[in-house]
Amino acid sequence: MNEFIVITGLSGAGRSQAADSLEDLGWFVIDNLPPALIPKVSELASSEGSSIARVVLAVGTGPYHDEVLPALRALERQGVRLRIVFLEASTDVLVRRYESTRRRHPLAVGRSLAEAIEAERHLLQSVKEEADVVVDTTELNVHQLRDRMLDLFGADAPEIGMQTTVMSFGYKHGLPLDTDLVIDCRFLPNPHWVEELRPQTGLDEPVRDYVLGQPVTSEFLDELTSLLELLLPAYVTEGKSYLTLALGCTGGHHRSVVIAEEMAARLSERGYDPTVSHRDIGR
Repeated sequence: MNEFIVITGLSGAGRSQAADSLEDLGWFVIDNLPPALIPKVSELASSEGSSIARVVLAVGTGPYHDEVLPALRALERQGVRLRIVFLEASTDVLVRRYESTRRRHPLAVGRSLAEAIEAERHLLQSVKEEADVVVDTTELNVHQLRDRMLDLFGADAPEIGMQTTVMSFGYKHGLPLDTDLVIDCRFLPNPHWVEELRPQTGLDEPVRDYVLGQPVTSEFLDELTSLLELLLPAYVTEGKSYLTLALGCTGGHHRSVVIAEEMAARLSERGYDPTVSHRDIGR
């Protein structure tokens, strides 16, 4: 069976860079493809004698926004394995990206740049809702976007049928938008107020011992584990391919890092083999 990854989303959010990352993994990449041509590419890849089994389509939207969903559904009817990645970013960041490159936004005729971005965001909402994974590139540079794509597609999908990511973050740096479940860890005692622990992170053993040594932490971890034991198999049954669990504390240095590492270990014991990332540990 042929495999297709369709990368779509807001103009300027990083479609080409994401596609380049997958090309390095051996995928056959077609960039800036009009949506109407998607089914034709699938027919060619599936034809007798074709050596192309894994295809990435970086799909342009702009004036073709109303063609995206019909093209994706036509591709699904052809029986291929399809995964949809939707890239987005905040309007102010997209404005800065366009201004730095002096490119013209595809919907900018008769609108300001910010208005064009918001118009495209509205037009693509239905496409976003169909995506298997949404990646917010607001705070990602090209190297971090590459790492995110490698996390998602750099290894074969686990036998359990769902690729899981456990992320720590700091609330003072903003909520991560490309996540499914968000858990607030700020009720746990904060190592930041222990002078010798403040410069360390949740990857250091003294901080880990401090957080895990709190009576409330053990109960919290057990309850969260029980919740995920209920939810994750249900997500798999519903056909969800990717799940991101985000754990937040104030700065993203201590509590959330410890809890993310501990939950990743518990999920590994249950066969999910999660990827772990610490968004704000270096801030």
